[in-house]
Amino acid sequence: MDDWFLTVLLLLLLCVSGPWGQGQETEGSSEVLPEESTGEEVPKEDGILVLSHRNLSLALQEHPALMVEFYAPWCGHCKAIAPEYSKAAALLAAESASVTLAKVDGPAEPELTKEFGVVGYPTLKFFQNGNRTNPEEYTGPQKAEGIAEWLRRRVGPSAALLEDEEGVQALIAKWEVVVIGFFQNLQEEDVATFLALARDALDITFGFTDQPQLFQKFGLTKNTVVLFKKFDEGRADFPVDKDTGLDLGDLSRFLIIHSMHLVTEFNSQTSPKIFAAKILNHLLLFVNQTLAQHRELLTDFREAAPPFRGQVLFVMVDVAADNGHVLKYFGLKAEEAPTLRLINVETTKKYAPTGVMPITAASVSAFCQAVLHGQVKPYLLSQEIPPDWDQRPVKTLVGKNFEQVAFDETKNVFVKFYAPWCSHCKEMAPAWEALAEKYRDREDIVIAELDATANELEAFSVHGYPTLKFFPAGPERKVIEYKSTRDLETFSKFLDSGGDLPEEKPKEPAVSTPEIQDNSTKGPKEEL
Repeated sequence: MDDWFLTVLLLLLLCVSGPWGQGQETEGSSEVLPEESTGEEVPKEDGILVLSHRNLSLALQEHPALMVEFYAPWCGHCKAIAPEYSKAAALLAAESASVTLAKVDGPAEPELTKEFGVVGYPTLKFFQNGNRTNPEEYTGPQKAEGIAEWLRRRVGPSAALLEDEEGVQALIAKWEVVVIGFFQNLQEEDVATFLALARDALDITFGFTDQPQLFQKFGLTKNTVVLFKKFDEGRADFPVDKDTGLDLGDLSRFLIIHSMHLVTEFNSQTSPKIFAAKILNHLLLFVNQTLAQHRELLTDFREAAPPFRGQVLFVMVDVAADNGHVLKYFGLKAEEAPTLRLINVETTKKYAPTGVMPITAASVSAFCQAVLHGQVKPYLLSQEIPPDWDQRPVKTLVGKNFEQVAFDETKNVFVKFYAPWCSHCKEMAPAWEALAEKYRDREDIVIAELDATANELEAFSVHGYPTLKFFPAGPERKVIEYKSTRDLETFSKFLDSGGDLPEEKPKEPAVSTPEIQDNSTKGPKEEL
């Protein structure tokens, strides 16, 4: 992962999934069992029911809450989730929870994969009350406790009904973050909205109440969702608008923002929440946590955070931890800590303080304000120009010499934008070297390459690897993207025609750079 946005992404390359078709049954109907299936016992492996087209209907009849994993024996992601799936089954069985886990070998059961629109593995679907027409697709965590909690909140209450102060205080004492909905009438639609959100916010414990004495105890006079936490300011209130009611999206964002610490340490566990918060501006403090003088800076950093809550997310990055990919993305070295960087995750523009800036609450606040008010110019990453950049047939471009070389009016410049880790880039490298060798004596043609993970360009951004662009000679600054076959013969035709070639599908597709988002709850899938 060479990109702040690839922190989650390269581990989460998702394939597209969508329905192929639906079953022929009407909603709530069940398939008639073959006569030989009557009395048949559904087999189990590691606490998981093993289903097929012959016994699925039987399983649906016997188990009113049934989670089914469609897997493929060759699928690496399925192998990874298998032990967690079995652990989840064991957890639920130990609690005598009224839910059962099952699995289907997708390639061996094409009728079922077609019926349920399975186009990638693993795909998990949840069936209730024997209804095989509209199962709910699982998009929760891939770990055992997450799977179990997702199911608990579907077969049981997603929030605890609280009757007295003792119950409220017990809930608050037990968990680091607790959300309680105070509603004057439990039959209101707002309560249903609240409970629906609670079904999927698995990392937060929920309760709700309509007791007047509890409204009085917590100083409330109207319907309010209150987040209690054992850190920072301790409590955050979300009043329900009397006219518009409880908005699911607004409440979800409120809970994500306020359930996070004012300063969040960046790591693999917190990164999903960081990006799920949908706060566009991230302020990063790079420190070495092994040094006491660096740790002391966190106090001032945290002190500056409250006025920016919801507008700027304050993140601490420990340069002594496994965060080299983050340092590289911001063009930093560990020895440059402590230092600040701010990034807008929508535009990907990065900002740095001017000169040497001491890390104080006042300086952090001033830097944030300056960026938000457009008083700081973004910077672009660039490696240093290698001394021998033009000595090989394939010329080496970086951010600092790209403009001069690519838009030279006397040259036709063909550039490969690549990522060092990209397998497609490595596969086409011999053809690119051969092309450069073929035209090495042509003064008007330059064959070049640029590592797009370490160099950024003002002219355009690169979102997939490899990306090939042709910059024909002339003053127009014209750019032609090459989208044809990646071999020496086709490259040569393209150059000889001045960048004019009928489009063909490349033999190898470019590797798209996925955007980072809150994908921790979405498991990777392999296509059928």
